Amino acid sequence: MPARSSVFNARYSGFLFDMDGTLINSIAAAERIWSAWANAHGLDVETFLPTIHGARAIDTIARLGLPGIDPEVEACAITEAEIFDLAGIVEVSGAAAFLKTLPANKWAIVTSAPKELAIRRLQAAGIPLPLVFVTSEDVSDGKPNPDCYLLAAQQLGINAADCLVFEDAPIGIRAGEASGAQVMVVSATHVHPMQTPHASIDDYCGTVVRVDEQGYLHLCEVL
Repeated sequence: MPARSSVFNARYSGFLFDMDGTLINSIAAAERIWSAWANAHGLDVETFLPTIHGARAIDTIARLGLPGIDPEVEACAITEAEIFDLAGIVEVSGAAAFLKTLPANKWAIVTSAPKELAIRRLQAAGIPLPLVFVTSEDVSDGKPNPDCYLLAAQQLGINAADCLVFEDAPIGIRAGEASGAQVMVVSATHVHPMQTPHASIDDYCGTVVRVDEQGYLHLCEVL
C-alpha cells in the first residue's frame, strides 16, 4: 500500500509532533542567530546552516569538534539569544486549529529545543501548549536517537509503535522511524522537495481528525 494511503487508512493511539518546521516556522530567527555564531567561529555559513535543523544545539556544536569550544556553554548562549529573538515566528498553516481538535491526552510535542525556548516560540506562533512536552533537557541522547519519541509515548501511556510522528527534518524523521512509529513528513518549510518514502502534507489545512468510539485517532483528508 502506498505510504500516503497507509497513513490515511490507519488508526493511532496518539500523535507526536516535532516543533520547529513541523508546527511552527522559526527558520528566520534560528538562522539569524546561528549565522552570527558560525561567522564568529570561521565556519562557512551556507554549508553549516542545513546541519542545525532538527538537532539539539549542543549536539550540533559537538559534532563540529572545534578546538577550545565547550558545546554546553555555546549551546546555552545560543539558546539565550533565541529566547529573545522571536521575530517572524509563525505557525505552519492550520497547525493551531488542527491541534485544538485533538483530545489533550492523545498528542505530545517532542522538540530538540530547550523547554523555555520552545514555550516562547509556541506562544509567539499561537500554538497551544501540550500536556506532554518532551524537550532537549529530558533526554541524554537527542534525535536521531528515538528516546525522545519513546518517552513522549510512555508519558501518554501508549506505545510509540501505535503513534503517528509528524516531522520535517531528516534527523527527526530518523528518530521517528527508530521509535517504531509511522511518520508523516510536513513540507511547509522545505525550500527543495525532500525525497522520502513517507507520506507528506504541505500543511494542516487539508487534514482533519476523527476520533472513533474506542478513542483511536484517524487522519482524514479534506475533500
